[in-house]
Amino acid sequence: MSSVTDIAIAEAGRRARTKARNQEAILAAARQVFAELGYEAASVRDIIRRTDLASGTFYNYFRSKEAIARALAADAAERLRPILRAERDRAADLEGWLDGVIRAYFRFLVEEYGRAAGLPQVRVDATPAQRAVFEEVRESLTRILGDQLAPQADTAYLTAGAIGIARHVGEQMLRRAPPDPDGAARFAVRLILHGLPAVARGA
Repeated sequence: MSSVTDIAIAEAGRRARTKARNQEAILAAARQVFAELGYEAASVRDIIRRTDLASGTFYNYFRSKEAIARALAADAAERLRPILRAERDRAADLEGWLDGVIRAYFRFLVEEYGRAAGLPQVRVDATPAQRAVFEEVRESLTRILGDQLAPQADTAYLTAGAIGIARHVGEQMLRRAPPDPDGAARFAVRLILHGLPAVARGA
């Protein structure tokens, strides 16, 4: 292999490492800014100020705040999926599975966002990673319910309902000081399993 080829390969590797470092720096800054200011109030300029990158360099990676939010959601979904799978594998019944996955999700939110003023509003199916999480939850729900699941049951709606409750209860949990993932998980599980009358009574 010629020295010119060696140099070209080394340079390509250096550029790839620089790109990965810059992207991670932007995402880390965005997590902090979204947690401190809330997604709606945060601006691209706020995020850039938390990095040592120039504005022009920043826009080589992300074109907008929404693009950053999608990247953060995809990254979080990728890391959340094995956590959900582990909870499914250890669950003995529906209530145990719900309690495990929601509690794990809420703890993940606290670690990820701290006390946030608002999480980025990103569609559940916005990225392949998020679609994979949706399918992971739907597959787990179907498997755990087993014979209890009526043939005509709409598992997509069931999954969307459970994820929607968990997502919005989780966001409200983050607004409290200090966040209480265990208490929020108990509430969300009761709501999903027993409905509004049960949680209204505190049952």
